[in-house]
Formats: sequence, structure tokens, C-alpha cells
Amino acid sequence: MSVHRRAVSLEGSGEGTRTTSGASIYKDHIAAHTGTLARRFLDAGLTIFGKTSTPEFGLLPTTESRLFGPTRNPWNPEHSSGGSSGGAGAAVAARIVAVAHASDGGGSIRIPASASGVFGLKPTRARNPIGPERGEGWNGFSCGHVLSISVRDSAAMLDAIHGPEPSSPYRAPPPERPFAEEVGRDPGRLRIAFTDKSPFGDAIDPEIAAAAREVATLLARLGHHVEERAPVLATDPAVVMALIVNAHTGLAVRLARQQFGRAVTDQDFENLTLASAHNGGKATAIDYTAAQLDAFRISRGLATFFETCDVFLCPTLCLPPLCIGELDPMSQDLSHIPPILRRYMPATSMFNMSGQPAMSVPLAWNAAGLPLGMMFAARFGDEATLFRLAAQLEQGRSWNNKIPPVCA
Repeated sequence: MSVHRRAVSLEGSGEGTRTTSGASIYKDHIAAHTGTLARRFLDAGLTIFGKTSTPEFGLLPTTESRLFGPTRNPWNPEHSSGGSSGGAGAAVAARIVAVAHASDGGGSIRIPASASGVFGLKPTRARNPIGPERGEGWNGFSCGHVLSISVRDSAAMLDAIHGPEPSSPYRAPPPERPFAEEVGRDPGRLRIAFTDKSPFGDAIDPEIAAAAREVATLLARLGHHVEERAPVLATDPAVVMALIVNAHTGLAVRLARQQFGRAVTDQDFENLTLASAHNGGKATAIDYTAAQLDAFRISRGLATFFETCDVFLCPTLCLPPLCIGELDPMSQDLSHIPPILRRYMPATSMFNMSGQPAMSVPLAWNAAGLPLGMMFAARFGDEATLFRLAAQLEQGRSWNNKIPPVCA
């Protein structure tokens, strides 16, 4: 099917459309221009079907903003569809659209892909544009692409939207051939390392651990060389992520104060956003630079690890999709959030720091009927290997016939 007959939902801005970033203070904000990525969707002939919901400023792996309320999981409405691109995950899982725009600064394509039972690939850093008002997001951690049901649609969309723009500070390596031509191409015998554990060594949900091992066995049956080992991280990615994100949130709140010419309160932003901005304001430029250095150390370690393997497999999430309300950004006591994040999504952000492509593939469901995605990462610039492997898995273990109850 041609992409020209596809409808897409959008997180980002389009001229004349309401664009809130999930924040109450921007509930009436109208975008003054169309983002580069949205323009490329339109130039590809897609129809923008609607806007999808995100948590405020994309700060959580669930989508439950005060402004719009919870985005529920089509597999079980008591659970979250993930975040920050939770609206996109729910829209694709429920078959409202075939593809939905999503962005990923710490896992926000792969998390809703896993929680919603759809396919989501985070491309290589700088593969897709992020302008025109920015050259990079969250210190280069953030990038945009889509969520989809099929591997083919994800590859076709990457062909339609990838490439630098005038404000791009750097460029991803160009692909050898169109990404759509990688779908169905023989991946060869890949060297695949895997783990069924958290990168912190913490225990994970036993059904998820069992699913990871079962997928590793499947990969071996497909002819790949599979061995159990995982990268050792030079430092804690959660600490790095917190400092970088707090600084950027602090800037976002400062810009809101300047725009509206007044102090902002908890009527304007959620408590989590204000706390993040406050912590960002306490950090020094030296602290920020140290966090950048730690991110580089993580990236360097991952590059070394991938010298001896082609792909790394681990669970996308280490717990099943969170329940609605489990993370509360309006709580007066936010101390419940970091421990849950550490248990839920410990492995996603390291590939934002390294800039490597990584994908969540819907290969398992638990006994309660909730999807459990498996994450695969490849070397910097090597989306081709991931698309080939994903297409092989899709052919051998198709998820297209898995339909959530809301569609039944």
C-alpha cells in the first residue's frame, strides 16, 4: 500500500493547530508554523488525521496529563498505553491509524510500542529533522519517527522523512539503499547478544524474563548466533538523564514565564514539571557538562560492546504496562516516581545517549493479555540490520493478527 493513502496522527506542531505540550498554560496555544517533520509528512502525501496526547513535556513513560486526562491501553483500559508517545501507541494499537508520529528522548517511541503491542523504531541520532526552532532535543537524546503495526510502514515512513535540514548541527550516516528495500532482505547470520535482566542487575517481571529467553531461542532457530551477555555501563544512565532533562525543563518553564510575563504556578504546570525545573535551576553549568561527559562514557562503552556483536536484545520494559494512576505528576510527594522508573524502563535511555537505533518489537503477551515488547539495538547508523531482522521476525511470528479487545 502506498504511503500516499495513509493517515497519520501527529504529536508535533502544524501551523494554525492547537499545540499544548500537554501543559495547562498552553491550553489555548496555536502553533505559528509547521515543524520540519510535519512538513515532510505532508510532502509525502499523508493526511494528518489528528493530534495525539503526551504527558506534560514528555516527562513520564505514561500519558496522563492533567490537561487531557489518561490515555488508556486498548488491551486493558486499567493500564497505560505508555509514554511519552502514549496517544500514538493507543491510536495505532486500536487501528485508528496505520502510523502515528512519535518521539523518543529516553524511550518514548519504544515504551508505548511495548505497552501498546505495536512496532516502534527509534532511528539513529540526527536521522530525522527536529527543527526549525531547534537543532537537537534533550542534548541530542531526542528524535522523532513513527509507531506502526507493520515493519514495512515504519521503513517506508523513514524513507519519506529522513535527512538533514539547514539547522541540523550534524548528520547521520546516509543509508546504503532505501529502508523499505531492507524489509524482506536476508539479514544473514547475525551475532546477537541478549539478557533477560535489568542493566542494574535488579530482578524483573518473571513473564518478561521468560519471554526474552524464548525470543532468544527463536533467534537461534532462525540461524543466528545467540549468546547471553550484556554491556556494562560506565555510569548510571538514570542520573545522567535526570540532570539533562531537568535543565531542559527548567528552560521550558523560564520561556513560559517570559512569554506570559508572570510567575508560573501549579495551575500552569504539574508538580513534576515544576520540581524538574527547580532541580534544573539548582544544577550548575559544570554539573551539566559532567552529565554530558557521563553520557559520552556510556556511549563509548556501548560502541565497544557492539564491536563483538551485531544486535543486542533485552526486554523493552521490565514490568508489564503500568496501571493508570501509578505515576502521579500532581502528587505533593514525588518520591514514588524514580523507583518505579528504575524498575519499569531501565534499558531504554542508554541508546538515546549513544544515538544508536533501537526498536521495540511486539513478540510476547503475558497471561493477563498485556503486550510485552522486546528491544533490539544495533550499531550507530545501522537501521538496515534492524529492519531486516524485524521483518524476519514479523514473517515468522506475525503480530498483525493480535487485535486488542477494543477492536473486537
